[in-house]
This record gives sequence, structure tokens and C-alpha cells, in this order.
Amino acid sequence: MIRYLLNKMLLTLKKRYHYDVRYQQDILQADLAAFLKFIGFQTMATHSGPVPLDALYAARIGALLSEDCGPCTQLAVDLALEAGVAPTIIQAIVQRDVAALPTEVALVVNFTELVLTRKPEADALREGILALWGQQGLIALAFAISAYRVYPALKYTLGYGKACSQVVVDHQALVPKVSDDLSA
Repeated sequence: MIRYLLNKMLLTLKKRYHYDVRYQQDILQADLAAFLKFIGFQTMATHSGPVPLDALYAARIGALLSEDCGPCTQLAVDLALEAGVAPTIIQAIVQRDVAALPTEVALVVNFTELVLTRKPEADALREGILALWGQQGLIALAFAISAYRVYPALKYTLGYGKACSQVVVDHQALVPKVSDDLSA
């Protein structure tokens, strides 16, 4: 019965966001305990702390773009739009147009990239994040960056990974841009 209810939840996600949930269904059918742990992981992935949604989604989308997962990125874009993040902000994040972003969001885009490429320049930007949102904000961004990398890794491991080719934001198809450091 629990598998039936959990699968119904997955089918709702699939229908609402046009998202392929087969990898989650495979986990659910093969190992209920593993699936329940996956659901528990969602609490980490959805943590936001004091970080504004546009900055939070900058970290989430940046992490997904670094892992080259189109469907995951599209889902995050759809969730950001649903949460009220302006399409122009999301477009600039996807296309890595930091000049078009508010200062705080640009800070998070740059910080995310530096963290993902393990560049020491992240230290200076971390100080800016701490000044804006404190330790709780830094933790929220750390959760966003690390948790959102799990989804593509999980999907690719299970054979469901799909490379990123385009993302639709507010009916406009965009080709994501990632830093040369992230695409290497």
C-alpha cells in the first residue's frame, strides 16, 4: 500500500512538471528503505534558510548546470518560476549573464561556480555571503549546491541521465552557458 501511495505522489510530480520520474520509481520498486531515505534527503535539498529565493535558485540551478542534466535543470527552473522568481533572473542565471543579475544573485552565481571548481577565490565571496545572510545563509547555500548535484549523479548512475541542451524559461528556449572551468 505504501508503495502505491508513494508512486501516486511520483506520478503527480511527473504530470505537474512533465518530469521523468522513472529513476525514482525504480528505486521505489527495488528498495523501499532506500526510497524512504531518498525522500528524507529532500528535506536537505529544499532547505532555504534566510536566503532569498532568487539567490537560492541561482545556487540550485548553477549546481545542476555544472552536472549537465537538462531535465533536472528544467525542473529547477519550473520550481523557481512557480516560487515567484522573475523569468528575467532565471534566464540570466541559465545563460550565466551575471551583469544582468542583481548584485546578491550575481554573488551567488559566482560563488557557486568557484565552489564547484574548488577555486580559492570562493573564500572572499563566502565573506560576502556571510555578511548578507550569516552562517544560516551559508549553510542554506551549501545545502543547495551539494544537494542539487546529487540528482544528476543519481540519475546518471541509474542510467537515466540526459545531457543539457536547452532549458525553457517563460516559453523561451535557452541554451545554458556554464563557465569554461565547469565544462572542462
